[in-house]
Amino acid sequence: MRPRQWTKNALVIAAAGAAGALGHDDVPLRVALACFAFCLLASGTYAINDVRDAEEDRLHPRKRHRPVAARELTPRAAAWFGALLMLSGLAICAAVRPLLLLVGTGYVALTMSYAVVWRHVVVLDIVAIACGFVLRAVAGGVAAPVTLSRWFLLVITCSALLVAAGKRYAEVGRATIAGAARRRVLRHYTPWRLRGILFASATMALIAYCVWAFQLPLIDGVPWRPLTIIPFAGALLRYGALLGAGAGEAPEDLLLRDRWLALTALVWLVLFGLGVHAAS
Repeated sequence: MRPRQWTKNALVIAAAGAAGALGHDDVPLRVALACFAFCLLASGTYAINDVRDAEEDRLHPRKRHRPVAARELTPRAAAWFGALLMLSGLAICAAVRPLLLLVGTGYVALTMSYAVVWRHVVVLDIVAIACGFVLRAVAGGVAAPVTLSRWFLLVITCSALLVAAGKRYAEVGRATIAGAARRRVLRHYTPWRLRGILFASATMALIAYCVWAFQLPLIDGVPWRPLTIIPFAGALLRYGALLGAGAGEAPEDLLLRDRWLALTALVWLVLFGLGVHAAS
């Protein structure tokens, strides 16, 4: 089920929080259920993908320990378990809002098609990963329901492209150092090409974030949201440094293990929370 990767689903909550809707009526409950539903959907797709990728995972230094690849779980049991998780997630989506069911179905379709098609197509594999993050943010807006800022969605899109390109950059670096055979799609990526994608996505993410942040007027003379630009930019710089050091293949581990990334996230959360409180 890969619970470490559930941190990605915090975007479901962040989208509603960015719109300042978490304190309204039953919004917290609906958003929490949507987040839980996407954890189930993601885990279901992981189980199905593990069945498909078992042989390839056995050649990977980290992925070989996954239950199916390690022969601790039969492919049949994993497939049935994955299907049950996805159906449960979609049922919760339907209970929250019918429109959320549509978003959840789109997420499942995207992730399953990624395993079959998009992961083998250069550039589109990165775009598909990024779209998964965007759908999580959309799910938060739909569950609330609130209208998400276009600039906020652009921030999510560019940041997701950064994370996806960083993942590929780390994979290419590991394969080069270890002298291991690369997956077909990785053969089309070069470090300089990926660095170009990383620089462009990080730059666009920062610009979009600045525009989004300055859309909110001062609150009692304090620019609370613009102040969050500082930890956001710090997180981008720290992530770039970690990529340069060879990390990034498992982005969720960086957030959980790197204290500086965790610190920037905490500072951002405090500043944003103070801004929401001051505005209420």
